[in-house]
Amino acid sequence: MNVYRTHDCGELRHSDVGKTVRLSGWIHRKRDHGSLLFIDLRDHYGITQCVVDSSGAAFCDVEKVRHECIVTLEGEVVERTAETVNHDNPTGRIELQIQKFTLLSYVENLPITIGGGSDDLSEELRLKYRFLDLRRESVHKNIVLRSQIISSIREKMRRAKFLEINTPILTASSPEGARDFLVPSRQHPGKFYALPQAPQQFKQLLMVAGFDRYFQIAPCFRDEDSRADRSPGEFYQLDFEMAFVTQDDVFNAIEPVIYEIFQEFSNKHVSPFPFRRIPYDVAMLRYGCDKPDLRNPLLVNEVSDILEESDLKVFVEAMKKGAVVRAIGVDGAEKQPRSFFDRLNDWAKENDLPGLGYLIFKDDEVKGPMAKFLDDRRLHDLRDRMLASQNGNGTVFFICDQKKKAEKVSCLLRQKLGKELGLCSDGFEFCWVTDFPMYEQDEISGQIGFCHNPFSMPQGGMEALENTNPLEIKAYQYDIICNGVELSSGAIRNHRPELMVKAFSLAGYDEQTVNEKFRGMFNAFQYGAPPHGGCAPGIDRIVMLITGEPSIREVIAFPLNQQAQDLMMNAPSEVSNVQLKELHIKLDLPPGKKTEG
Repeated sequence: MNVYRTHDCGELRHSDVGKTVRLSGWIHRKRDHGSLLFIDLRDHYGITQCVVDSSGAAFCDVEKVRHECIVTLEGEVVERTAETVNHDNPTGRIELQIQKFTLLSYVENLPITIGGGSDDLSEELRLKYRFLDLRRESVHKNIVLRSQIISSIREKMRRAKFLEINTPILTASSPEGARDFLVPSRQHPGKFYALPQAPQQFKQLLMVAGFDRYFQIAPCFRDEDSRADRSPGEFYQLDFEMAFVTQDDVFNAIEPVIYEIFQEFSNKHVSPFPFRRIPYDVAMLRYGCDKPDLRNPLLVNEVSDILEESDLKVFVEAMKKGAVVRAIGVDGAEKQPRSFFDRLNDWAKENDLPGLGYLIFKDDEVKGPMAKFLDDRRLHDLRDRMLASQNGNGTVFFICDQKKKAEKVSCLLRQKLGKELGLCSDGFEFCWVTDFPMYEQDEISGQIGFCHNPFSMPQGGMEALENTNPLEIKAYQYDIICNGVELSSGAIRNHRPELMVKAFSLAGYDEQTVNEKFRGMFNAFQYGAPPHGGCAPGIDRIVMLITGEPSIREVIAFPLNQQAQDLMMNAPSEVSNVQLKELHIKLDLPPGKKTEG
């Protein structure tokens, strides 16, 4: 018999009444009823109520222990009285009458509370004592759920004939969009490994090596600033690659996996596959961003053509300088009080706009500050374009600015209107955003660079690279979006070395640089690479969405804080001069800053 337990704390049921059992765990709650002491004993599996009366041999010992002490309790399982049954707890029909008590670990004081919520705890304190924070029910459940989701993903990928293969953690630095974490080499002074930003090159090399379908739950390392949906330093993704495939083949492979995971682990509506496909240019126009939240029914429209040469001089003059006019039609806003529109106007000014123009259409009447500047034809055209699906009634809001700014603000306005008017549905809505630009131009330097994934196949191949304005070239690149969150980026890869050299040359890299920075993959492509493509949905973001948590740190066992620090392990930390000398490194520190001796 196990010296610590015969059962776990979530296991006992009514059928166990009369048995003598042994439980071990943490004292979750303790209640003193005078001649009776009640303990809620907790372990990983659940909670069991235990009781001892003042005549019991263990009473004095139980009386002395505090919350979170770890104990072993032995006794008889008894049935609770009808009025004390706890229907919310699986063990709620029974309790353990304590006959023997063993203290395994005593706790004096706790720096954070375990039984309550996290609202009254600072994130700094929670992360410093993360091993205690993980005992709290909500966080503990998140980590358990994360494990279950990963296990289910693995099963589904293997069922789809994907082979799990691990790729290296120590690799070469390469320009892949973010800062590398560098690891100095002791054996090769002055040289560095890099932690992989993603297994990008290795998974493509696996395709060259003849493995048809690869996947792994891959750790990725990027020296990036923190966000609610991005963990600085380390994150995990379902990384997969497929040989001899088109874009449709990749979509068809991963959509059932994503759909089934959300169906299996949430009780909300999940949009069925095939997921909607929205070209990048359409997404930027209709939603103002490349991460559209499809729970919001509102759409953005281009209305510059209707308002040009109108009497709305502010818009007309702006359009002459390259501005565009975007509009959002809303059903129900016309019923809001004047204060609603005033608040929106103030919001617009907070977002560096002079204000927010609007028109209210109701039956044959048009109201709003812009109405007097527009003739009947323009009002009719606006109503027809913006409110046709709403029988011509509703409110149209206008944004006039340079294209990028208009896109950004229209996205924010769409989100704000959807939230304030209660228009957004609940559940999970998926889509693919496709046909990303291959290149983009830096606004300051004017230099052409890769917009997304530099290893993507350009649409149109070599002819497009040689004869088309780089800013007009599209790539076989795609993102999976769920509720406005980017779950994944992917692409059909550029598997031909001559195309790779040409594509990188347009971004300012010569062939020698390509060969140096991507030596393994570029060399491998000389010996034949099959057409291939893949994707990499983020594990952390999937779990965050399913749990409904606002921050990705709530679903990671030991996350860094927003300043990329591990407060529990005190990382990053200084290292000794002996270690630095072994690595042939001298630090250029600010005056007064010293390293460990």
